[in-house]
Amino acid sequence: MAQPRLRIAPSPTGYLHVGTARTALYNYLYAKQQNGVFVLRIEDTDVERSSKEMTEIIIEGLKWLGLNYDEGPFFQSDYFKHYTDYIPELEKTGGIYRCFCTPKELDERKNIVMAEKKAWKYDRKCAHLTKDEINKNLESKKPFAWRVRIPEGKTNYDDMIHGIIEKDNSEIEDFIIVRSDNTPIYNFAVVVDDVRMKITHVVRGDDHISNTFKQIHIYRLLNAEPPRFAHLPLILDENKAKLSKRTGTVSVLAFRDMGVLPEAFVNFIALIGWNPGGDKEIMSLDEMVKLFSFEKVTKKGGVFDYKKLEWMNSKYITNYDSKKLLEITKPFFKEAGIDISQVSEETLFKIMDSVKEKARYLKDIPQLTKFFFEEIKEYDEKGKSKFLTPDRIEHLKVLKERLMNVEIFNHDSVEAVYKAYAEEKSLKGADIIHPTRMALSGKTEGPSLFLMMEIMGKERVLSRLTKIIESDIL
Repeated sequence: MAQPRLRIAPSPTGYLHVGTARTALYNYLYAKQQNGVFVLRIEDTDVERSSKEMTEIIIEGLKWLGLNYDEGPFFQSDYFKHYTDYIPELEKTGGIYRCFCTPKELDERKNIVMAEKKAWKYDRKCAHLTKDEINKNLESKKPFAWRVRIPEGKTNYDDMIHGIIEKDNSEIEDFIIVRSDNTPIYNFAVVVDDVRMKITHVVRGDDHISNTFKQIHIYRLLNAEPPRFAHLPLILDENKAKLSKRTGTVSVLAFRDMGVLPEAFVNFIALIGWNPGGDKEIMSLDEMVKLFSFEKVTKKGGVFDYKKLEWMNSKYITNYDSKKLLEITKPFFKEAGIDISQVSEETLFKIMDSVKEKARYLKDIPQLTKFFFEEIKEYDEKGKSKFLTPDRIEHLKVLKERLMNVEIFNHDSVEAVYKAYAEEKSLKGADIIHPTRMALSGKTEGPSLFLMMEIMGKERVLSRLTKIIESDIL
Protein backbone atom coordinates (compact mmCIF):
# COMPACT_ATOMS: atom_id res chain seq x y z
CA MET A 1 0.00 0.00 0.00
CA ALA A 2 1.32 3.44 -0.97
CA GLN A 3 2.28 5.87 1.77
CA PRO A 4 -0.74 8.11 2.50
CA ARG A 5 -0.30 11.65 1.21
CA LEU A 6 -2.79 14.31 2.31
CA ARG A 7 -2.92 18.02 1.68
CA ILE A 8 -4.52 21.21 2.89
CA ALA A 9 -5.08 23.59 0.00
CA PRO A 10 -6.39 27.01 1.11
CA SER A 11 -6.95 29.94 -1.23
CA PRO A 12 -5.11 33.13 -0.18
CA THR A 13 -8.17 35.30 -0.78
CA GLY A 14 -8.95 35.70 2.92
CA TYR A 15 -7.85 34.81 6.43
CA LEU A 16 -7.41 31.24 7.65
CA HIS A 17 -11.01 30.30 8.38
CA VAL A 18 -12.08 28.12 11.31
CA GLY A 19 -13.47 25.56 8.84
CA THR A 20 -10.20 25.42 6.92
CA ALA A 21 -8.31 25.04 10.19
CA ARG A 22 -10.42 22.03 11.18
CA THR A 23 -9.95 20.51 7.71
CA ALA A 24 -6.19 21.01 8.06
CA LEU A 25 -6.31 19.37 11.49
CA TYR A 26 -8.17 16.26 10.28
CA ASN A 27 -5.74 15.92 7.35
CA TYR A 28 -2.84 16.28 9.77
CA LEU A 29 -4.23 13.76 12.28
CA TYR A 30 -4.82 11.09 9.65
CA ALA A 31 -1.47 11.68 7.94
CA LYS A 32 0.44 11.37 11.22
CA GLN A 33 -1.56 8.36 12.37
CA GLN A 34 -0.88 6.50 9.12
CA ASN A 35 2.80 7.55 8.94
CA GLY A 36 1.89 9.61 5.90
CA VAL A 37 2.82 13.02 4.50
CA PHE A 38 0.99 16.30 5.15
CA VAL A 39 1.34 18.80 2.29
CA LEU A 40 0.54 22.52 2.13
CA ARG A 41 -0.56 23.80 -1.27
CA ILE A 42 -1.66 27.39 -1.85
CA GLU A 43 -4.41 27.51 -4.48
CA ASP A 44 -3.87 30.96 -5.93
CA THR A 45 -5.28 30.53 -9.44
CA ASP A 46 -7.60 33.47 -8.71
CA VAL A 47 -4.80 35.96 -9.35
CA GLU A 48 -6.90 39.09 -8.83
CA ARG A 49 -8.16 38.11 -5.36
CA SER A 50 -5.09 36.26 -4.08
CA SER A 51 -2.44 38.11 -2.09
CA LYS A 52 0.95 37.44 -0.56
CA GLU A 53 -0.26 38.95 2.72
CA MET A 54 -3.06 36.38 3.03
CA THR A 55 -0.64 33.58 2.18
CA GLU A 56 1.60 34.67 5.05
CA ILE A 57 -1.39 34.87 7.40
CA ILE A 58 -2.49 31.34 6.44
CA ILE A 59 1.01 29.97 7.10
CA GLU A 60 1.19 31.91 10.38
CA GLY A 61 -2.16 30.45 11.42
CA LEU A 62 -1.09 26.86 10.71
CA LYS A 63 2.14 27.45 12.61
CA TRP A 64 0.21 28.85 15.60
CA LEU A 65 -2.01 25.75 15.61
CA GLY A 66 1.06 23.51 15.60
CA LEU A 67 0.05 21.83 12.33
CA ASN A 68 3.49 21.56 10.78
CA TYR A 69 3.44 20.45 7.16
CA ASP A 70 5.98 17.99 5.75
CA GLU A 71 6.10 19.46 2.25
CA GLY A 72 5.38 22.88 0.79
CA PRO A 73 4.14 25.44 0.55
CA PHE A 74 3.54 24.84 -3.16
CA PHE A 75 1.78 27.48 -5.25
CA GLN A 76 -0.61 26.75 -8.10
CA SER A 77 0.45 29.97 -9.81
CA ASP A 78 3.91 28.46 -10.33
CA TYR A 79 2.37 25.79 -12.56
CA PHE A 80 0.03 27.72 -14.87
CA LYS A 81 1.68 26.42 -18.04
CA HIS A 82 1.85 22.93 -16.55
CA TYR A 83 -1.95 22.70 -16.49
CA THR A 84 -2.48 23.62 -20.12
CA ASP A 85 0.25 21.18 -21.19
CA TYR A 86 -2.32 18.44 -20.61
CA ILE A 87 -4.81 19.86 -23.11
CA PRO A 88 -3.40 18.33 -26.36
CA GLU A 89 -3.48 14.82 -24.90
CA LEU A 90 -6.94 15.31 -23.43
CA GLU A 91 -8.21 16.59 -26.78
CA LYS A 92 -7.02 13.39 -28.47
CA THR A 93 -9.24 11.36 -26.13
CA GLY A 94 -12.31 13.24 -27.35
CA GLY A 95 -13.13 13.93 -23.72
CA ILE A 96 -12.82 17.71 -24.03
CA TYR A 97 -13.84 20.24 -26.67
CA ARG A 98 -13.54 23.94 -27.47
CA CYS A 99 -16.42 26.19 -26.46
CA PHE A 100 -16.66 29.44 -28.43
CA CYS A 101 -19.80 30.69 -26.67
CA THR A 102 -19.37 34.20 -25.31
CA PRO A 103 -20.57 35.13 -21.81
CA LYS A 104 -23.30 37.24 -23.43
CA GLU A 105 -24.55 34.34 -25.54
CA LEU A 106 -24.54 32.02 -22.54
CA ASP A 107 -26.49 34.52 -20.44
CA GLU A 108 -29.11 34.97 -23.17
CA ARG A 109 -29.71 31.22 -23.51
CA LYS A 110 -29.64 30.74 -19.75
CA ASN A 111 -32.26 33.47 -19.21
CA ILE A 112 -34.61 31.83 -21.72
CA VAL A 113 -34.39 28.51 -19.87
CA MET A 114 -34.75 30.14 -16.46
CA ALA A 115 -37.81 32.07 -17.67
CA GLU A 116 -39.43 28.68 -18.30
CA LYS A 117 -38.60 27.80 -14.67
CA LYS A 118 -36.20 25.07 -15.70
CA ALA A 119 -32.73 24.35 -14.33
CA TRP A 120 -29.94 25.58 -16.58
CA LYS A 121 -26.87 23.66 -17.58
CA TYR A 122 -24.68 24.17 -20.61
CA ASP A 123 -26.65 23.13 -23.72
CA ARG A 124 -23.66 21.63 -25.57
CA LYS A 125 -23.96 23.97 -28.52
CA CYS A 126 -20.22 23.71 -29.21
CA ALA A 127 -19.99 19.99 -28.51
CA HIS A 128 -21.26 19.19 -31.99
CA LEU A 129 -19.33 21.70 -34.10
CA THR A 130 -17.80 20.29 -37.27
CA LYS A 131 -14.08 20.54 -37.97
CA ASP A 132 -14.78 23.23 -40.54
CA GLU A 133 -16.78 25.28 -38.02
CA ILE A 134 -14.03 24.91 -35.43
CA ASN A 135 -11.31 25.90 -37.93
CA LYS A 136 -13.33 28.88 -39.09
CA ASN A 137 -13.64 30.12 -35.50
CA LEU A 138 -9.93 29.57 -34.90
CA GLU A 139 -8.98 31.42 -38.10
CA SER A 140 -11.06 34.38 -37.00
CA LYS A 141 -9.28 34.19 -33.63
CA LYS A 142 -12.50 33.78 -31.74
CA PRO A 143 -11.78 33.19 -28.02
CA PHE A 144 -12.64 29.77 -26.65
CA ALA A 145 -12.65 27.81 -23.42
CA TRP A 146 -12.17 24.07 -22.97
CA ARG A 147 -15.06 21.96 -21.65
CA VAL A 148 -15.24 18.35 -20.45
CA ARG A 149 -17.61 16.11 -22.41
CA ILE A 150 -19.63 14.23 -19.77
CA PRO A 151 -20.61 10.72 -20.93
CA GLU A 152 -23.94 9.05 -20.30
CA GLY A 153 -24.35 6.93 -17.20
CA LYS A 154 -23.72 7.56 -13.51
CA THR A 155 -20.82 8.75 -11.40
CA ASN A 156 -20.23 7.46 -7.88
CA TYR A 157 -17.55 7.10 -5.23
CA ASP A 158 -17.20 5.66 -1.74
CA ASP A 159 -16.85 8.59 0.67
CA MET A 160 -14.99 7.79 3.90
CA ILE A 161 -17.68 9.61 5.90
CA HIS A 162 -20.88 9.46 3.83
CA GLY A 163 -20.45 6.07 2.16
CA ILE A 164 -21.49 5.58 -1.48
CA ILE A 165 -22.55 8.83 -3.15
CA GLU A 166 -23.95 8.69 -6.67
CA LYS A 167 -25.20 11.15 -9.27
CA ASP A 168 -26.71 10.65 -12.70
CA ASN A 169 -24.43 12.17 -15.33
CA SER A 170 -27.39 13.99 -16.85
CA GLU A 171 -27.17 16.27 -13.79
CA ILE A 172 -23.52 17.18 -14.49
CA GLU A 173 -22.98 19.79 -17.16
CA ASP A 174 -20.06 19.89 -19.58
CA PHE A 175 -18.00 22.12 -17.32
CA ILE A 176 -15.12 24.41 -18.26
CA ILE A 177 -11.59 23.40 -17.26
CA VAL A 178 -9.59 26.17 -18.99
CA ARG A 179 -10.89 29.71 -19.50
CA SER A 180 -10.63 31.65 -22.73
CA ASP A 181 -7.64 33.55 -21.27
CA ASN A 182 -5.86 30.18 -20.93
CA THR A 183 -6.03 30.08 -17.12
CA PRO A 184 -7.17 26.83 -15.48
CA ILE A 185 -10.43 26.48 -13.57
CA TYR A 186 -10.24 25.25 -9.97
CA ASN A 187 -11.62 21.77 -10.66
CA PHE A 188 -8.99 21.12 -13.32
CA ALA A 189 -6.01 22.62 -11.50
CA VAL A 190 -6.77 20.79 -8.26
CA VAL A 191 -6.91 17.38 -9.96
CA VAL A 192 -3.71 17.96 -11.94
CA ASP A 193 -1.99 19.04 -8.72
CA ASP A 194 -3.27 16.07 -6.75
CA VAL A 195 -2.10 13.68 -9.47
CA ARG A 196 1.30 15.37 -9.71
CA MET A 197 1.73 15.35 -5.92
CA LYS A 198 0.50 11.75 -5.66
CA ILE A 199 -2.22 12.72 -3.16
CA THR A 200 -3.94 9.57 -1.90
CA HIS A 201 -6.67 11.11 0.30
CA VAL A 202 -8.65 14.31 -0.24
CA VAL A 203 -10.27 15.52 2.98
CA ARG A 204 -12.37 18.69 2.71
CA GLY A 205 -15.75 20.25 3.51
CA ASP A 206 -18.94 18.66 2.20
CA ASP A 207 -19.65 21.83 0.22
CA HIS A 208 -17.17 20.27 -2.25
CA ILE A 209 -19.26 17.15 -2.90
CA SER A 210 -20.63 18.58 -6.16
CA ASN A 211 -17.06 19.36 -7.28
CA THR A 212 -15.98 15.79 -6.61
CA PHE A 213 -18.30 14.39 -9.29
CA LYS A 214 -16.71 16.72 -11.84
CA GLN A 215 -13.20 15.97 -10.66
CA ILE A 216 -13.70 12.22 -10.99
CA HIS A 217 -14.25 12.76 -14.73
CA ILE A 218 -10.96 14.65 -14.96
CA TYR A 219 -9.16 11.76 -13.23
CA ARG A 220 -10.78 9.46 -15.79
CA LEU A 221 -9.52 11.56 -18.70
CA LEU A 222 -6.03 11.70 -17.18
CA ASN A 223 -6.14 7.91 -16.77
CA ALA A 224 -5.34 8.41 -13.07
CA GLU A 225 -6.70 6.61 -10.03
CA PRO A 226 -8.87 8.99 -7.94
CA PRO A 227 -7.88 9.41 -4.29
CA ARG A 228 -10.09 8.41 -1.37
CA PHE A 229 -12.49 11.24 -0.55
CA ALA A 230 -13.77 12.33 2.87
CA HIS A 231 -16.21 15.23 3.01
CA LEU A 232 -16.50 16.87 6.41
CA PRO A 233 -19.74 18.34 7.76
CA LEU A 234 -19.92 22.12 7.88
CA ILE A 235 -19.28 24.11 11.05
CA LEU A 236 -22.49 25.87 12.09
CA ASP A 237 -23.22 28.92 14.19
CA GLU A 238 -25.53 28.87 17.20
CA ASN A 239 -28.55 29.28 14.89
CA LYS A 240 -27.52 26.15 12.96
CA ALA A 241 -26.55 28.22 9.90
CA LYS A 242 -23.14 28.05 8.23
CA LEU A 243 -20.57 29.85 10.38
CA SER A 244 -19.73 33.18 8.77
CA LYS A 245 -18.32 36.62 9.55
CA ARG A 246 -21.86 37.92 9.93
CA THR A 247 -22.59 35.62 12.87
CA GLY A 248 -19.27 35.48 14.71
CA THR A 249 -15.49 35.37 14.59
CA VAL A 250 -14.20 33.04 11.87
CA SER A 251 -10.53 34.00 11.55
CA VAL A 252 -8.19 31.64 13.40
CA LEU A 253 -5.71 34.37 14.31
CA ALA A 254 -8.54 36.48 15.74
CA PHE A 255 -8.96 33.78 18.38
CA ARG A 256 -5.24 33.92 19.07
CA ASP A 257 -5.53 37.68 19.53
CA MET A 258 -8.46 37.16 21.92
CA GLY A 259 -6.19 35.08 24.11
CA VAL A 260 -7.13 31.53 23.18
CA LEU A 261 -4.31 29.03 23.65
CA PRO A 262 -3.42 27.11 20.46
CA GLU A 263 -3.68 23.75 22.25
CA ALA A 264 -7.17 24.64 23.47
CA PHE A 265 -8.31 25.81 20.04
CA VAL A 266 -7.03 22.66 18.31
CA ASN A 267 -8.71 20.48 20.93
CA PHE A 268 -11.96 22.45 20.57
CA ILE A 269 -12.24 22.40 16.76
CA ALA A 270 -11.29 18.71 16.66
CA LEU A 271 -14.48 17.89 18.55
CA ILE A 272 -16.76 19.85 16.21
CA GLY A 273 -18.03 16.89 14.23
CA TRP A 274 -15.76 14.19 15.66
CA ASN A 275 -16.29 12.12 18.79
CA PRO A 276 -13.53 9.67 19.71
CA GLY A 277 -15.87 7.86 22.10
CA GLY A 278 -16.22 8.07 25.86
CA ASP A 279 -16.56 11.30 27.80
CA LYS A 280 -12.97 12.55 27.57
CA GLU A 281 -12.81 16.02 26.07
CA ILE A 282 -9.38 17.41 26.98
CA MET A 283 -6.83 15.82 24.64
CA SER A 284 -3.34 16.64 23.42
CA LEU A 285 -2.50 16.62 19.73
CA ASP A 286 -0.62 13.35 20.16
CA GLU A 287 -3.65 11.76 21.83
CA MET A 288 -5.87 12.91 18.98
CA VAL A 289 -3.49 11.37 16.44
CA LYS A 290 -3.90 8.00 18.16
CA LEU A 291 -7.69 8.22 18.50
CA PHE A 292 -8.73 9.82 15.21
CA SER A 293 -10.83 7.95 12.65
CA PHE A 294 -13.17 9.07 9.88
CA GLU A 295 -15.70 6.46 11.01
CA LYS A 296 -16.35 8.64 14.07
CA VAL A 297 -16.81 11.87 12.12
CA THR A 298 -20.49 12.82 11.99
CA LYS A 299 -22.38 13.43 8.75
CA LYS A 300 -24.27 16.40 10.17
CA GLY A 301 -22.79 19.81 10.88
CA GLY A 302 -21.46 20.64 14.34
CA VAL A 303 -22.11 23.89 16.21
CA PHE A 304 -19.29 26.28 17.10
CA ASP A 305 -20.08 26.74 20.79
CA TYR A 306 -18.29 29.84 22.09
CA LYS A 307 -19.10 29.01 25.71
CA LYS A 308 -17.52 25.59 25.35
CA LEU A 309 -14.42 27.15 23.80
CA GLU A 310 -14.24 29.55 26.74
CA TRP A 311 -14.56 26.65 29.20
CA MET A 312 -11.95 24.56 27.41
CA ASN A 313 -9.53 27.48 27.16
CA SER A 314 -9.87 28.15 30.89
CA LYS A 315 -9.04 24.49 31.60
CA TYR A 316 -5.90 24.72 29.49
CA ILE A 317 -4.83 27.98 31.14
CA THR A 318 -5.30 26.40 34.59
CA ASN A 319 -3.00 23.51 33.69
CA TYR A 320 -0.48 25.52 31.66
CA ASP A 321 3.16 25.67 32.70
CA SER A 322 3.70 29.01 34.45
CA LYS A 323 6.87 29.84 32.54
CA LYS A 324 5.20 29.22 29.18
CA LEU A 325 2.08 31.05 30.35
CA LEU A 326 4.09 34.12 31.28
CA GLU A 327 5.86 34.17 27.93
CA ILE A 328 2.68 33.80 25.89
CA THR A 329 0.88 36.44 28.00
CA LYS A 330 3.53 39.17 27.71
CA PRO A 331 1.99 40.68 24.53
CA PHE A 332 -1.32 41.07 26.37
CA PHE A 333 0.38 42.94 29.23
CA LYS A 334 2.01 45.22 26.67
CA GLU A 335 -1.32 45.77 24.91
CA ALA A 336 -2.91 46.68 28.26
CA GLY A 337 -0.10 49.16 28.97
CA ILE A 338 1.11 47.28 32.06
CA ASP A 339 4.86 47.26 32.70
CA ILE A 340 6.00 43.98 34.27
CA SER A 341 9.71 44.44 33.57
CA GLN A 342 10.57 45.54 37.12
CA VAL A 343 9.19 42.39 38.74
CA SER A 344 11.37 39.31 39.24
CA GLU A 345 10.68 36.22 37.17
CA GLU A 346 10.06 34.18 40.32
CA THR A 347 7.38 36.62 41.46
CA LEU A 348 5.84 36.72 38.00
CA PHE A 349 5.50 32.93 38.04
CA LYS A 350 3.69 33.17 41.39
CA ILE A 351 1.39 35.83 39.97
CA MET A 352 0.58 33.59 37.00
CA ASP A 353 -0.19 30.70 39.34
CA SER A 354 -2.42 32.89 41.50
CA VAL A 355 -4.86 33.73 38.69
CA LYS A 356 -4.72 30.64 36.45
CA GLU A 357 -8.05 29.33 37.64
CA LYS A 358 -9.78 32.69 37.19
CA ALA A 359 -8.77 33.45 33.60
CA ARG A 360 -10.96 32.43 30.67
CA TYR A 361 -8.68 34.02 28.06
CA LEU A 362 -5.07 35.18 28.16
CA LYS A 363 -6.28 38.76 27.78
CA ASP A 364 -8.01 38.40 31.18
CA ILE A 365 -4.70 37.90 33.00
CA PRO A 366 -3.42 41.52 32.79
CA GLN A 367 -6.71 42.80 34.19
CA LEU A 368 -6.79 40.17 36.92
CA THR A 369 -3.24 41.01 38.01
CA LYS A 370 -2.98 44.74 37.33
CA PHE A 371 -3.00 45.64 41.04
CA PHE A 372 0.24 43.67 41.54
CA PHE A 373 2.09 46.04 39.20
CA GLU A 374 0.37 49.40 39.67
CA GLU A 375 -1.10 51.47 42.44
CA ILE A 376 -4.88 51.27 42.66
CA LYS A 377 -6.59 54.17 40.92
CA GLU A 378 -10.19 53.00 41.25
CA TYR A 379 -12.02 50.84 43.75
CA ASP A 380 -15.08 48.79 42.85
CA GLU A 381 -18.03 51.01 43.84
CA LYS A 382 -20.31 48.23 45.05
CA GLY A 383 -17.40 46.63 46.88
CA LYS A 384 -16.57 49.87 48.69
CA SER A 385 -20.09 50.37 50.00
CA LYS A 386 -20.49 46.71 50.96
CA PHE A 387 -17.11 45.80 52.45
CA LEU A 388 -15.38 49.02 53.50
CA THR A 389 -17.85 50.04 56.18
CA PRO A 390 -16.68 51.90 59.34
CA ASP A 391 -16.81 48.79 61.54
CA ARG A 392 -14.73 46.81 59.04
CA ILE A 393 -12.21 49.62 58.73
CA GLU A 394 -11.72 49.26 62.49
CA HIS A 395 -10.94 45.57 61.96
CA LEU A 396 -8.40 46.51 59.28
CA LYS A 397 -6.67 48.88 61.72
CA VAL A 398 -6.13 46.07 64.23
CA LEU A 399 -5.10 43.59 61.55
CA LYS A 400 -2.57 46.06 60.18
CA GLU A 401 -0.95 46.40 63.61
CA ARG A 402 -0.74 42.63 63.98
CA LEU A 403 0.67 42.16 60.48
CA MET A 404 3.42 44.64 61.32
CA ASN A 405 4.68 42.17 63.92
CA VAL A 406 4.83 39.21 61.52
CA GLU A 407 8.50 38.46 60.83
CA ILE A 408 8.20 35.79 58.11
CA PHE A 409 5.50 37.21 55.87
CA ASN A 410 3.99 34.35 53.86
CA HIS A 411 0.69 32.62 53.13
CA ASP A 412 0.62 30.54 56.32
CA SER A 413 1.75 33.24 58.75
CA VAL A 414 -0.74 35.78 57.38
CA GLU A 415 -3.56 33.24 57.42
CA ALA A 416 -2.76 32.47 61.07
CA VAL A 417 -3.14 36.16 61.98
CA TYR A 418 -6.54 36.38 60.29
CA LYS A 419 -7.78 33.11 61.71
CA ALA A 420 -6.79 34.06 65.26
CA TYR A 421 -8.42 37.48 64.96
CA ALA A 422 -11.67 36.04 63.58
CA GLU A 423 -11.88 33.57 66.47
CA GLU A 424 -11.04 36.26 69.00
CA LYS A 425 -13.80 38.58 67.75
CA SER A 426 -16.26 35.78 66.83
CA LEU A 427 -16.23 36.94 63.21
CA LYS A 428 -16.83 35.08 59.99
CA GLY A 429 -13.77 34.89 57.77
CA ALA A 430 -15.59 36.90 55.09
CA ASP A 431 -15.98 39.84 57.51
CA ILE A 432 -12.25 40.54 57.31
CA ILE A 433 -11.17 38.78 54.10
CA HIS A 434 -13.40 40.81 51.74
CA PRO A 435 -12.46 44.22 53.22
CA THR A 436 -8.77 43.29 53.01
CA ARG A 437 -9.14 42.19 49.38
CA MET A 438 -10.83 45.49 48.53
CA ALA A 439 -8.06 47.45 50.23
CA LEU A 440 -5.26 45.55 48.49
CA SER A 441 -6.68 45.11 44.98
CA GLY A 442 -9.68 47.41 44.62
CA LYS A 443 -11.69 44.36 43.52
CA THR A 444 -14.25 42.06 45.09
CA GLU A 445 -12.78 38.94 43.49
CA GLY A 446 -9.33 37.66 42.70
CA PRO A 447 -6.64 35.21 43.75
CA SER A 448 -6.49 33.53 47.14
CA LEU A 449 -6.12 36.46 49.57
CA PHE A 450 -3.26 35.03 51.62
CA LEU A 451 -1.31 33.99 48.53
CA MET A 452 -1.94 37.45 47.11
CA MET A 453 -0.57 39.05 50.29
CA GLU A 454 2.53 36.85 50.20
CA ILE A 455 3.22 37.86 46.59
CA MET A 456 2.68 41.57 47.31
CA GLY A 457 4.97 41.49 50.31
CA LYS A 458 4.68 43.01 53.75
CA GLU A 459 5.63 46.57 52.83
CA ARG A 460 3.08 46.94 50.04
CA VAL A 461 0.31 45.22 52.03
CA LEU A 462 0.79 47.59 54.97
CA SER A 463 0.98 50.58 52.64
CA ARG A 464 -2.33 49.77 50.96
CA LEU A 465 -4.08 49.04 54.24
CA THR A 466 -2.85 52.40 55.52
CA LYS A 467 -4.17 54.14 52.41
CA ILE A 468 -7.67 52.80 53.03
CA ILE A 469 -7.59 53.41 56.78
CA GLU A 470 -6.40 57.01 56.47
CA SER A 471 -8.04 58.05 53.19
CA ASP A 472 -11.36 59.74 52.53
CA ILE A 473 -12.19 57.71 49.41
CA LEU A 474 -15.11 56.02 51.15
